[in-house]
Amino acid sequence: MSSDRSDYLPLPPHLFEILVTLAGGPSHGYRIIQEVDERTDGRVSLSTSTLYGGLRRLVRDQLVAEVRERAADASGGPPRRYYRITEVGHDVAVQETERLRTAAARAAEALSQPASSE
Repeated sequence: MSSDRSDYLPLPPHLFEILVTLAGGPSHGYRIIQEVDERTDGRVSLSTSTLYGGLRRLVRDQLVAEVRERAADASGGPPRRYYRITEVGHDVAVQETERLRTAAARAAEALSQPASSE
């Protein structure tokens, strides 16, 4: 794990969306997929392989942790794996949000200028 949170930036969109989802509280894989789809109006669509590959990476980097206890809303089936954002993960998500905000402001400024003709 890196001690400098900016080493994780820029985050791929799917990892950023997973962190943003988990900022709202612990969740299981299927619910993460649903929330990302709803929040992004389908612009970021996570397959199960993309989600779980992303979660493995986030857990490895200690941005997310697996929650061992079974959540109150768990189904009657086999226990689901729940994940939560860590303090480091939260800090990285905040930094990525600021990075994206700055990039969007700079792009808007550049695009508001008339195109130069050659």
